[in-house]
Amino acid sequence: MTTHVRLDQVGAELSRMRQAAPLVHVLTNEVVQEFTANVLLAIGAAPAMIVAEEEAAAFASIASAVLVNIGTLYPARYAAMVCAVDAAVAAGTPWVLDPVAVGVLRYRTEAAEQLLTKHPAVIRGNASEILALAGLSQGGRGVDSTASSQSAVQAAESLAKQTGAIVAVTGAVDYVTDGAETIAIPFGHPLMTKVVGTGCALSAVTAAFVAGVQDRSARLSAVAAACAVMALCGEQAVKQSHGPGSFKPSFLDALAVIDPVRLRGP
Repeated sequence: MTTHVRLDQVGAELSRMRQAAPLVHVLTNEVVQEFTANVLLAIGAAPAMIVAEEEAAAFASIASAVLVNIGTLYPARYAAMVCAVDAAVAAGTPWVLDPVAVGVLRYRTEAAEQLLTKHPAVIRGNASEILALAGLSQGGRGVDSTASSQSAVQAAESLAKQTGAIVAVTGAVDYVTDGAETIAIPFGHPLMTKVVGTGCALSAVTAAFVAGVQDRSARLSAVAAACAVMALCGEQAVKQSHGPGSFKPSFLDALAVIDPVRLRGP
C-alpha cells in the first residue's frame, strides 16, 4: 500500500528531532564531509566525523545515531565502519547504510553486503543502488542512478522485508517503505542532483531523524519526514538561487529556517 507523506507528521517529526538535537556519528564520503556537517547543523543536529578505527567504536557507543556511507571506501575506512556499526548495534543505537555505487565495483559491493548483515535501521540509496543491493541489477553509472525511483519500489519493499530495515529509495519522487507500507514524497527539484552531496547529506539527516526511535512504524514516519524536509528545502532554495553555486548556501538557509508549525498546517 502506497500513501503520500503528511505534512503535519513531517512538522511533528522535525520538532521532535530538533528538540532532541541528536549527536550523529558520520562516517561518510570524504568528498562531502563539510557539506554534510553543515546540513546537520542547519537542520538542528550535531555532527561528528570520527574516522579512526581506534576511536570509532567508543564514539559510536555514545552517539545518538550512526551513518555509514561507502562513497570513498578503502580498507582503513571500512575497518572503522565495522567497529562503529558493531558498537552501535551493541548499544542499541540506530545506524543508517548509504550503499553508494553498490553493484558497480566488487569491493564496495561485498562490503555493503557484509554491512547489510549487521542490522541497519535504515538503508537509503538511489534506485540503481537499491536494485543492486536487492540482487536485481548490476548498479548504475558510477554514483548516478540509471533507473527511476518508482522502478525500484518493489525491490525496496523486498529489501525491507529481508533486512528489517526501513528502506528509502530516492529520485524524482522518494519512496520510503517498511515492506508493508510505502510512503511517497513527491517534492524536490532536479537542480539538487547538480550539487555533490545532497543525497549523502540526506542519509545523515535520516540518521538524525531516527535517533532515539526504536519502534519500526515510528521509524517509517521519521525517515519519510527526513526525505520531505530535505526535498521541501531544496524547492525553497531553488527559488532563491541562480544555479548550483548559489543553491548550496540557499539550501543551508532553508534548512535552518524551515518552520515545523507551518508544516503542520492551521
